[in-house]
Amino acid sequence: MNKLVIGVVEKVRIIGRKRSRQLMAKIDTGATNGSIDEKLADELALGPVIKTVLIKHAHGNKIRPVVKAKVEIAGKMLEGKFTLANRRHMRYKVLIGLDVLKKGFLIDPNKRG
Repeated sequence: MNKLVIGVVEKVRIIGRKRSRQLMAKIDTGATNGSIDEKLADELALGPVIKTVLIKHAHGNKIRPVVKAKVEIAGKMLEGKFTLANRRHMRYKVLIGLDVLKKGFLIDPNKRG
């Protein structure tokens, strides 16, 4: 299988039921699933919530809803699972995790998306 080389920050398109949006996303090989800002998910009408997961991080534990979403990266259309989180204070409103990256991507830290 040919793998597409992407950077640690990459232009992606998230496709929702109402519309799609193109934006820069953080590529995170340490995350099992991706994460999308809850306000952005609402704007794009992502959902329904398929389950909830317990997220453990430095600031404590949180239960977050999970939705499936279609995402286009480097011209490749995929579906992934994304937790919904308040990412308003973060630079990137979308984080792409391993469930999507395992579907044919290699990460080059020197490449710029």
